[in-house]
Amino acid sequence: MKNKSIFLLVLTIFLVILAACGEGGAEEKTDASGSDSGSSNSDDVINIVWYPNESGNDLKASRDEIGAIIEEATGKTVEHQLTTDYAIAIETLVNNNAALAFMGAVGYIEAKNGNDSIEPVVVQSGASGTLDDAIYYSWLAVDVDAQDDFKIDGEFSLDTLEDKRMSFVSNSSTSGFVVPSSTIIDYFADSSDYSDLTPEDLMEGGSLFSQVLFGNSHQGSAVNLINGNADVAAFCDGCVENYVEVAEGEENTAGAVYRVIEGAAEPFNTVEGEEFILMSVTPVLNAPIAANLEVIGEEDFKKVQEALASDDTANNEGIFVPEDSEEKGLFSKSDQERFVPVEDDWFNPIRELSNK
Repeated sequence: MKNKSIFLLVLTIFLVILAACGEGGAEEKTDASGSDSGSSNSDDVINIVWYPNESGNDLKASRDEIGAIIEEATGKTVEHQLTTDYAIAIETLVNNNAALAFMGAVGYIEAKNGNDSIEPVVVQSGASGTLDDAIYYSWLAVDVDAQDDFKIDGEFSLDTLEDKRMSFVSNSSTSGFVVPSSTIIDYFADSSDYSDLTPEDLMEGGSLFSQVLFGNSHQGSAVNLINGNADVAAFCDGCVENYVEVAEGEENTAGAVYRVIEGAAEPFNTVEGEEFILMSVTPVLNAPIAANLEVIGEEDFKKVQEALASDDTANNEGIFVPEDSEEKGLFSKSDQERFVPVEDDWFNPIRELSNK
């Protein structure tokens, strides 16, 4: 009788666990490491993996809008996979554990190198509605109160970076590592002390920098600066635009001062009102939504591309949020911004930087 009771107890626990696992799947999946342990690759599900920059709760509504467009276009269920690490997001797409990903140009190139079935779907256009001005900006920023430490004869100079504490985003980040590191290496190419700098040298202290941190997101890199953990930080304009405002000067120009807005979402909620200043600004090609054709298939690829590039999507204020709106979104709209189809070779300028 005792053995029978134990058996019934174990059976009951098993059934409870089984029932919990069988309940409706979550629209967004993640775990502590950002891995794809909960992802599904069935024929009626399309998985989208997101970088850490776009995985915050404040951008959930925008992610949902994109998911809804893809669901309507394909008749399939979209599941969003959130991550805390660039490498995990890239490998998830490469290893056929996701159909789509929104990723930087360098991340796309790395993914393409790892799996030739990966192709760009669309990129955000510029204000013209075309690829002609489809750019955003990579920043090097410093504490506004320490700006004189980064100037020579009253002008910002990269010469002042020596022995500073540096924060990058990730070595797979286009605007948070590859572009600024290339800029720094090119600048010091004629220097007697630093002419042989490599990207690997800039990933750790002891060469040019005294210490190197990685924020794992653009937001994280910015907060490394604002919290005083770094003297200089690399991050991009678009990834922090929901949290900061121009306090002085012209946006996206060296010398512009930015202030963290009141009521900013995490991780900026603890640094409201703090300011930083831009010492260097470099234009960068816009980031693609990329697809793994092995997973999504040609037919759904075309459906998704057509739907994302449509006028309806361009006019969806949940995705392209008007500049004067108080809502937060993945993209802002000042004029004719929209998604535009793009080919692999459009990313060749970034590919050349990555191969230096």
